[in-house]
Amino acid sequence: MRSRTVALSVVAIAAVPHGYRTVQAPIPAIAYASFAPLNTDLFVANADGSGAHALLPHPANDYNASFSADGRWIVFTSERNGSADLYRVHSDGTSLERLTDYVGFDDQAALSPDAKVLAFVSSRSGQADIWLLDLATRKLRNLTNHPAGEFRPAWSPDGEWLAFSSDRNSTRPLSGDGFTIMQSTEIYVVRRDGTGLRRLTNFGAYVGSPSWSADGRSLLVYKADVVAVRNITSPRRLRDTTQIATIDVTTGEEHVLTSGPWEKWSPKFLPDRRVAYVSGGPDGGLEFTSGAAGARGEFASPSWSPDGRRMVFHREVDDTWPPHRAAYSMDPRYRLVRTGVFPSYAPGGDRLVLNDGTAGIVHNNVLVMDADGTHRSVLVSDSVKSALAPAWSPQGDRIAFAFGRFFPTVLGTSAAAIAVTPADRSDLTLLTDAGENAGFPSWSPDGRKLVYRLSQERKSALMVLDISTRAVRRLTDGSWNDNSPSWSPCGDRIVFTSKRDPSGDYDLYTIRPDGTDLRRLTSVPANDSHPAWSPDCQWIAFTSARGGFKDESALHVANPQPYGDIYVMRADGADLRRLTDNQFEDGTPAWIPTKTEARKRDRSK
Repeated sequence: MRSRTVALSVVAIAAVPHGYRTVQAPIPAIAYASFAPLNTDLFVANADGSGAHALLPHPANDYNASFSADGRWIVFTSERNGSADLYRVHSDGTSLERLTDYVGFDDQAALSPDAKVLAFVSSRSGQADIWLLDLATRKLRNLTNHPAGEFRPAWSPDGEWLAFSSDRNSTRPLSGDGFTIMQSTEIYVVRRDGTGLRRLTNFGAYVGSPSWSADGRSLLVYKADVVAVRNITSPRRLRDTTQIATIDVTTGEEHVLTSGPWEKWSPKFLPDRRVAYVSGGPDGGLEFTSGAAGARGEFASPSWSPDGRRMVFHREVDDTWPPHRAAYSMDPRYRLVRTGVFPSYAPGGDRLVLNDGTAGIVHNNVLVMDADGTHRSVLVSDSVKSALAPAWSPQGDRIAFAFGRFFPTVLGTSAAAIAVTPADRSDLTLLTDAGENAGFPSWSPDGRKLVYRLSQERKSALMVLDISTRAVRRLTDGSWNDNSPSWSPCGDRIVFTSKRDPSGDYDLYTIRPDGTDLRRLTSVPANDSHPAWSPDCQWIAFTSARGGFKDESALHVANPQPYGDIYVMRADGADLRRLTDNQFEDGTPAWIPTKTEARKRDRSK
């Protein structure tokens, strides 16, 4: 799909008496990166996946579809009106109906056997809970209401019970990088009135996507260990193994149905007593526990019609990368643009640089392009070393970035320097020792200094570099894990993320450039990171995991952190505003300068 040009928008900021001209002001705009797919469509196919055709082609994401028990309806999630909302449609694509219009996240819907009640996952209570919607009265009820997450609800054949997965017992171990939080899930059942909650599994890792047998006596699930899921979700697209099993609803007894390597997900009982599921690996596709394998390719979240003759699923239909397109914002006071990783804009807002990889851990070059995503070219490229997190200088003449090898706990010994190149050509100069592990540079407003992160012996400090003399001084002492610094355009403070409590999470802090007056801005039981100052120094955009997981992470291939949304707050930590809410990682925000801000900056020189 061709990238869409994003035009600057203006709104009237106040009503004025007749005869006066209205005051127009640009809506603040923030660019960010996301692990969300670019465009997924729903497909209807024969039971074996053959003869697939698009159900409702649309440039927005449609996903997680399922048939009603009578086969008349398909319910699904769509972002065609901005947020993730629930819809239903006949299997021939007619009678499309929107069922929810919450500003945040609604997903993973399942109709009750009598088609009167919709069970789904929503963040409207602050975390991923299971909710019930009465389709006749449109009344909502929170079924689970737990601080942890609940996912993938499935109705029993008699409509009296719901099975679901939950991470309420997860120990949330850290991955090898010490920052990424891993999830684990178990299977639970609960009556539709909220009573009788019972845990069925005690695997201590990943058990998910329950599906009932026709007699209501057992559940189909997939299962995996933590290491397998860490590999499956790695952006380097590592492979691993999961298996399909049945769970006796009364006794909890487990019986594994599959063996062999590669991923196996989304199991379903078919009317002919076969078990269908999706496989990964080099030749992934649809599999059946008896009979021939089905079609090959991507078959995400499949569901079969009650007669077993048709199936519905979603798959990605656009792989253009990096994207540049308007994105939905929960707060209309802010405009969002989805780009690639680590975007940074020229002072005039007319051009930007960013990385070309899908994540920082993969090999990255630096791309430069116009602010609407057109006229792209490679500014910095190396066959071995990555050029990570580019930052455009306030004067518009240079680009700073980290150059080398990163992520020592995953890729091996790191060695990276801070480098700089002219903005109009590739002419790389190293500013720091190439044998160190330096990264995430940010410019002082006068363009004479850079603050950056230096990692040593599993700790990291913030350093300030004088570009003309190459003199380096410590801003923080290296006793903690300090990272992702951002120098205020006003010059008076530097914001960064830090893990200063050994048993805690990463929170945001500010500090003066001389190392004094440390202030803590956030304090929640979740990581806050990737801070970025607004051009007027009044706001900070950042990514936060405080919303928790909203899906089973094992289903999110190459998405190591299926959590994290974009927020903004004032420079003192007040007036928090949430901008995104989904089951993917959103991160690396950058404010887009306006022409007005550029003119102010020019006059101040």
